[in-house]
Amino acid sequence: MSEAPATGGKAGYRAAISAFLQERLQAKLDKLKPDDPQHNEVIASFAHDVWLASAAKRVEQIQAVTHSLKPIHPDARGTNLYVEPRTLPPLAELGSHALGERFVGDVVGNAAALDVYKLLKLEVNGRSLLTALLAQDANALAALHADPAQAQALRDAFVSLTQPRAEGPSSHTLAKQLYWLTGSDAGEDADYTLLAPLYATSLAHAVHAQVQEDRFGETNKAARQARRERKAHDGVFHDYPGLAVQNMGGTKPQNISQLNSERRGMNYLLSSLPPQWQASAVRLPVHAASVFDRLFIARPEARRAVRALRVFLESAPDANLATRERREELLDTLVDELVSLAAELQQILPPGWSRDDERFEKLDYEETLWLDPLRTEIPEEAQFAHDWLYMDWPAAIGKAFGNWLNAQLRGKLPMGDAEAREWKKVLLTDEDGFKQQLRELRDKLDAPHYIPIRKTHAELVALREENP
Repeated sequence: MSEAPATGGKAGYRAAISAFLQERLQAKLDKLKPDDPQHNEVIASFAHDVWLASAAKRVEQIQAVTHSLKPIHPDARGTNLYVEPRTLPPLAELGSHALGERFVGDVVGNAAALDVYKLLKLEVNGRSLLTALLAQDANALAALHADPAQAQALRDAFVSLTQPRAEGPSSHTLAKQLYWLTGSDAGEDADYTLLAPLYATSLAHAVHAQVQEDRFGETNKAARQARRERKAHDGVFHDYPGLAVQNMGGTKPQNISQLNSERRGMNYLLSSLPPQWQASAVRLPVHAASVFDRLFIARPEARRAVRALRVFLESAPDANLATRERREELLDTLVDELVSLAAELQQILPPGWSRDDERFEKLDYEETLWLDPLRTEIPEEAQFAHDWLYMDWPAAIGKAFGNWLNAQLRGKLPMGDAEAREWKKVLLTDEDGFKQQLRELRDKLDAPHYIPIRKTHAELVALREENP
């Protein structure tokens, strides 16, 4: 509920109350026949002063709360609390205090009297009637009744729903209770305080609203789709691993509270499990001359795709559209796995990891340019940065991929330079995978956008030596 200053005045609250009563009256009249003898009686019961007087009596059947006992156990009887979050002490931990002045109050009690709470939730310029009455707002009081004494009496009755109904704090055998050590002697009863935890219903409602938006909102849908398709996205993808749902109230969630009914009994539980150690799935090219021979073929999807491609080509399929599409499908899988391998090494390992001569001195230089791009930002790596920005190394990666795949497919299949060039072309022209990854790196490192694919770095060096 808002603490914003009221600017609607007496007329604003009066008009809001009149519109509320008229809407409810019309709903009643729509259910009656025109000649029903109760017609005039119903109209009279919705007169401004009559209905508010009745509501002031029925308000005793409900209670406004921010912290409720019912979610602890539906049959528990005891104290509920209404505490505005802004009055709570600030803490570093997440709690109801974080809601500040913008929060949604809950209500418990007889569901038949919930119309009274709906009246008190009416807002004028962002300030609810209940909030205005709690602040003794003169305009809100005047909107209740023309007689100041009657208005004050109605106000006192309405705001009483924010106070505990019992004379003092009480708990129940079905409620949770725990002894909290506040002194220094664990063996002394006097050093304990008995706590009766309540459910932070306003906070739970805010969490539910945020999680719902993060899970099903249009913004997160777009981010999820981009993540699934491995495309760049400017937004943030929200995910809640291990999220659980606790349903309260069964088929009658209103028996727990009004907000619980609005959520259809759904209450989210965030995972509080301790972290579990998992061995990293990323293998390093330690003492390897190339990631293709050791790391890439070790990936299950890559291994399955190579095996399926070999079997398919060995079957001598007809040269038609179906054959071409099946071959492209398997090649796409290989390219996707190769891009994933590069992304894992680029993102998980620290910049400059390939400088470790003891472990990675055998790794092909062009592959270090590919897999360790942030090494270019290390001040003493000027030559590495120059070679990376020259952008001739992708052609070497394409050539290595083509030769590697040829080697994997050889046996019954005659694989030569023509096939190697085709595999190289497939990799270097892959728009959504290899080229997209390079495009993002070039943008990040301010590199040229043209990628030569015909001459490798080693070949260009040889040409320079031949023609100084």
